Amino acid sequence: MASALENVSDTARWVAMYRAIESERSDARFRDPWARRLAGARGAEIARNLPGFRSGLWPMVARTCAFDEILLRAIARDGADTVVDLAAGLDTRPWRMPLPERLRWFDVDLPGILGYKVGALRDERPACTYEAVSADLTRPSERRDVLARIGALAGRALVLTEGLLVYLSDGEVGDLAEDLRAVPTLRWWLLDLITPRLKTMLEKRWGSSLGAARAPFRFAPPESTRFFEKFGWREVEWRSTLEEAIRVGRAPWNAWIWRLLGRFASPEKRAELHRLGGFALLERAG
Repeated sequence: MASALENVSDTARWVAMYRAIESERSDARFRDPWARRLAGARGAEIARNLPGFRSGLWPMVARTCAFDEILLRAIARDGADTVVDLAAGLDTRPWRMPLPERLRWFDVDLPGILGYKVGALRDERPACTYEAVSADLTRPSERRDVLARIGALAGRALVLTEGLLVYLSDGEVGDLAEDLRAVPTLRWWLLDLITPRLKTMLEKRWGSSLGAARAPFRFAPPESTRFFEKFGWREVEWRSTLEEAIRVGRAPWNAWIWRLLGRFASPEKRAELHRLGGFALLERAG
């Protein structure tokens, strides 16, 4: 039997399976009609073999809902005219969301996974102006060239890094933050974040599988979004993963335990629980 996860591209199929499972519910919080097709047989195999697979469903639904809402608000209220999805994987927002046709959307990822997605969706029409950009984001010069080209075409751009930063080192995240800050039209940055405590908890569940795929969890700054301030980014919104899951009706079975802990905890402890894991919208500082 193959390993639960064999490479970093398998993480994209893993997440696509979560979107497929949610989309097939009668009370789905979002609909992604292409998720199961994109996950494919390999995604189904991961769902069968990955230890604790189901436990990752509720945070993924919470993240998808939060990112969808913040993205639509940035377009409608704040005038974002461009979206740059770094390490886009098998995300289908340009096809599944009610985006304006004038919006420019750039998916940036390795040619293998991006080519697979574009090929699978070749007969589908995106809602907005879509472009797939093949690039290795771990190569600084290649990354900067891509960001500069996209930035020259944008007016007010929102950058997405969904499920990316956790696989990078602190130094790599800092370099990315500086490269994004260097392009004036990149105005906002939407990302997900975990703390060292949550990283330890997740490693107990998936550490060996992620290690086999050479994609271990790495980035979990104890200072949360303050990490980004020295690179010219500041937080404008934070949403807790657990609180978002409760809000959209996808709370885990043990949510009552966390609620109880929060009720009797000190203000400092409640603040720590609120920042355990979540989603942040950053904007350029200054």
